[in-house]
Amino acid sequence: MRRVFKYLLLLIFLCAGWSTAFGQPNARMRFEDKVRIREAMKIAQLYGEKIWKGMQKVPFAIVLVTDSVEFLINHPAPSSDFNLLEDDTILASKIYYRKTVLDKRLLATFPAVGGFNTIVVGTPENTGKHSTDWIITLLHEHFHQYTYSSPDYYAAVEKLELSGGEQSGMWMLNYPFPYRDSAVMHYYRKYTVALSKTLTSIGTDSFMDNFMEYRNERRSFQEALKPADYRYFSFQVWQEGLARYTEHKFLELLKTYEPSKVVMELADFVSFKKYGKGFYQKQLARITDYKLEKGRRECFYALGFAEGLILDKLNSSWREKYRSERFYVERYSDEFGSQEGK
Repeated sequence: MRRVFKYLLLLIFLCAGWSTAFGQPNARMRFEDKVRIREAMKIAQLYGEKIWKGMQKVPFAIVLVTDSVEFLINHPAPSSDFNLLEDDTILASKIYYRKTVLDKRLLATFPAVGGFNTIVVGTPENTGKHSTDWIITLLHEHFHQYTYSSPDYYAAVEKLELSGGEQSGMWMLNYPFPYRDSAVMHYYRKYTVALSKTLTSIGTDSFMDNFMEYRNERRSFQEALKPADYRYFSFQVWQEGLARYTEHKFLELLKTYEPSKVVMELADFVSFKKYGKGFYQKQLARITDYKLEKGRRECFYALGFAEGLILDKLNSSWREKYRSERFYVERYSDEFGSQEGK
């Protein structure tokens, strides 16, 4: 009987511990995570509209996934599985919480809560990022919220006929693109060399000659692909590549920006100006260093970064077409020629 009593006491203790761990008293969001998120939101409000018209109207909803608790921030319609934690003054938002159910390493945007496009992000420690990189990544994901909120986005994606009936969206990651096809790899290498050369010649007398070479190599790469494969490539450059371009555009605007004192005091914070310089060089290198057969889908991020910057040179108003003329960046400037998606 005494042993049973001890077990009952232990069970009560464990239940009480569970309640405390996931109840309001101890489910606390770290101060440093709050100030990082606040900084990203502030930057989006200050500069987002200068890059993408209408971005300010898109809610910056986030699920921060920690080892044991998920925190829902700035969400317009929290689902019933989240409980109210606090009305936070740092984030100027109600914070909700629940036990962790999502992958703590995620860096993604999808209809994760209540069917609303929500950034789902692990902590800097769990995603392998320092504070500056993590803040800029939130801006990358906020661009995806902007993209997904455009009228008829999902219907337009469905019309690409790339999902093969798969409904979860994983086809975007797992589409059987011919990454190892020898002819595709050959034309891809020529295209990326010409792309890099064109990007680095912006502002010089050789830009247009390099651009013409690049345009021809891009067309040859397109012709080496099946129509569906080109649609997938174009979709990835348009969506993920231009998200990477958006990171760069924010960093350009942040060269003279002074972050909040608490962010600058974070042990792993790197100035946006310093980070931006390294970011450009890293993306430039990836254009040719990432081999299609190894880098696979990751290759397309740097390509969109470069093509966006080339478009800036050719047509300064091209971003106005982004959400209405989707998926084929070559359509944003007449200088790209008469290429059309197959």
